[in-house]
Amino acid sequence: MREFVGRQEMFFLATSDRHGECDNSFRAGPPGFLRVLDPKSLVYPEYRGNGVHASLGNISENPHAGLLLLDFERARIGLHINGRARIVPDAELRARHPGLPTDTAPGRRTELWVRIDVEEAYIHCAKHIPRLVKPPKDAERAWGTDDYKRKGGDFFGAARDAQVRRAHELSGRTTPPALPSGQLALPSAPTPPPPDAEAWREEARRALERAEQAGGFVGGNWFGNQG
Repeated sequence: MREFVGRQEMFFLATSDRHGECDNSFRAGPPGFLRVLDPKSLVYPEYRGNGVHASLGNISENPHAGLLLLDFERARIGLHINGRARIVPDAELRARHPGLPTDTAPGRRTELWVRIDVEEAYIHCAKHIPRLVKPPKDAERAWGTDDYKRKGGDFFGAARDAQVRRAHELSGRTTPPALPSGQLALPSAPTPPPPDAEAWREEARRALERAEQAGGFVGGNWFGNQG
């Protein structure tokens, strides 16, 4: 399990606040960013993110945390790790473990770590884990970027919808008129999607074409060889 953890580039993190309201988040970094300290504890760095701090906020109220690691590429196996989490400043953790990397991801120096004291760890079977194909090694990753477009932009149109609502409010309406179906009507001259959203979708289309050419998109899914 310790070797498996050291190879992973991502995991899913489940936390909840003091009321039991749950949140699930995603963490990623180069292999080794999730680091085993000893047989009963591991740590991962907290990078600059979107500013929500949902996971850190939950951990500060409720230490229970669940990690799910999935190897989509090699073994197609998973690992559950459940335990108690606490937030540790970099200087404090480094004083006890001086071998910690100083630059766990390009350009993203760690100021905080989350330490997990492991209470249980067990397998997630391979039965329904798909095999995914990694992109070429030279594929660019935008580690730590603050570029709105490269972070995804308004991919789901939420910001555009908010603009429409504000436009109606400024024109004297409290809410846009409702259609019979219950959907909100757009203005007579709807605001076109912002350029960054269109660029994002175009890049997604090109990525799909590259995946098809590489054999990574088979039968309408991203699973590739299921052998």
